[in-house]
Amino acid sequence: MAYIPAVLVAVGVALLSLAESTQMPSVSVNDKLVHGLMYTLLGILWMIPVKRPVWVCLGVTAYGALLELLQHYCTLTRSGEWADLLADFIGAFIGVALVALLRMVNGK
Repeated sequence: MAYIPAVLVAVGVALLSLAESTQMPSVSVNDKLVHGLMYTLLGILWMIPVKRPVWVCLGVTAYGALLELLQHYCTLTRSGEWADLLADFIGAFIGVALVALLRMVNGK
């Protein structure tokens, strides 16, 4: 049951990442900030059931890499970017680090 929120958010991220840009609403927020925040949330949610910081960070970043590749090769109006993948990694790292820090503080 602990996986359900992480899986639902991962599916939502995939849907947002792979939707054609003509179907996406125009937002004035920095794209890299959005990537960072989405992957911070994924990092936090995957730390709940997995509890292995290195594996969660690597797994969430690999998921981001997969989505960037799918954007590049499987969509007409989207493209994969290295800067997006870097933002994904930074977000995942922050999410994992926050949960790990909270666990250390709480002695869990």
